Amino acid sequence: MNEELKNSLEILDRELKKQGLSRRDALRLAGLSSAAFLMNPSEVEAATVANASEAKGKIVIVGGGLSGISTAARLTNSLSNPDITIIEPNPISVSYQPGQTLVASGIWKKEDIVYNTKDFLPKGVKLINDKVVDFDPDNNKVITKGGETISYDFLVIAAGLALNYGAIKGLEGVGYSSEENLEVSKKIGQNGTHSIYYANGAVNTWKGMQELISEAKSGKKLKALFTHPNTSIKCGGAPKKIMYLTNARLIEAGVRDNVDMWFYPNGGTMFGVKEYHDAIVKQFEARNMKWEYKNNLVEIDVNTKKATFEKSWEEKGAWDADLEEYTIVKKSEKIERDYDFIHITPPMKAPDEIGNSAVGSQKGWVPVNKETLQHVKYPNIFSLGDIAAVPMGKTGGSARKQYKVLVDNLIALMEGKELTSKYAGYTVCPLITDIGKVMLAEFNWTKKPTPSFPLDPTQERYIWWLLKVYLLKPMTMYGMLAGKA
Repeated sequence: MNEELKNSLEILDRELKKQGLSRRDALRLAGLSSAAFLMNPSEVEAATVANASEAKGKIVIVGGGLSGISTAARLTNSLSNPDITIIEPNPISVSYQPGQTLVASGIWKKEDIVYNTKDFLPKGVKLINDKVVDFDPDNNKVITKGGETISYDFLVIAAGLALNYGAIKGLEGVGYSSEENLEVSKKIGQNGTHSIYYANGAVNTWKGMQELISEAKSGKKLKALFTHPNTSIKCGGAPKKIMYLTNARLIEAGVRDNVDMWFYPNGGTMFGVKEYHDAIVKQFEARNMKWEYKNNLVEIDVNTKKATFEKSWEEKGAWDADLEEYTIVKKSEKIERDYDFIHITPPMKAPDEIGNSAVGSQKGWVPVNKETLQHVKYPNIFSLGDIAAVPMGKTGGSARKQYKVLVDNLIALMEGKELTSKYAGYTVCPLITDIGKVMLAEFNWTKKPTPSFPLDPTQERYIWWLLKVYLLKPMTMYGMLAGKA
């Protein structure tokens, strides 16, 4: 761990020096006070949380990914006598998912983003390698797939979301855990059909990108499609990131003119914040990347390379004399499009065992107060990360803010105090727009840019590329997972 951190920082320092910046200057520019421990790697081990609480109670965390481990680590730092159990079935649950776009574009390797859960387990925290399949919140119990009943005083649900490839006709059988699903390699990861949303998928996307380049070099006119589904997804910018990076690699190979590139989002904008939407539209226009709104991928034939989209729109209907306005009629049609390369962003949802349980909701996600992250029905349950029903909160940057709020409020509850810590909806999306360029989109529930530094947030910058490629990973893996960043 220390060696990897040291190497990352050495690379960062070397690249920053070329720009005439020190690491301290770069961090100050980025407003990343939470990453200050990176000034001296020894501080990672030395950092402690003062005034540890004497509160007691059995805490169970469902999910051992970024949100779950970070929460456990901060609780361990903040309680004098912690009793924490994590339930997680995947031995490599802890991974650096934001790096999957970099793997898919040949910048990183798979081993750069995959980690063993046990290597980041906080000292004293018990790990149960199993999956929770039933929740009994009225009796403060959960039941695992292995049949074990586990009681708790306080429960944190940080299980992440499920990749619902099977909701697309033609991808039936591709389960939620695509990494180990036997059907996935038969349908995704070959013959021009790709998806970056799991580690092997990212590896295969890079292979597919190289195959696309090779075909384009032969002089063929090709078509590359990129989709965005009609559900909430983790990292809303990712479908565009992989398109930008494909564009960059095609330009690098001198074959961009041979590939027609299309983005088909289900929504009606490029981004939920107008300023970033406008910037992205200009970037797409400058790169000759085309788009068509209100298109949802509903079917695919991976053998014939045909993708069917449901295109929706609204038309003016009959006049309503009472309301003195025209009715709006929703219309849709299915359109089949050929492709040579397609990147599929799958529909996403809460895992069924959570979404359909007593702690879930009609929409599947775990319903919490968006500020305190406390369950709306069960006060001793909290949730964060991708699984939580929080607006615009499905990014690692969101989780970095959420887990601190959750821990503060959980300890306050344990101590019988009021929950005063509030999550303001902060979300950050380092939107890769080119190899060497990133637009750092920061915003909150106001849907307005909330930059942490005095720079135009809609501009693509090399400094944010350095942040994305060299700094955010060590900050996440060795700061956030230690409960300190």
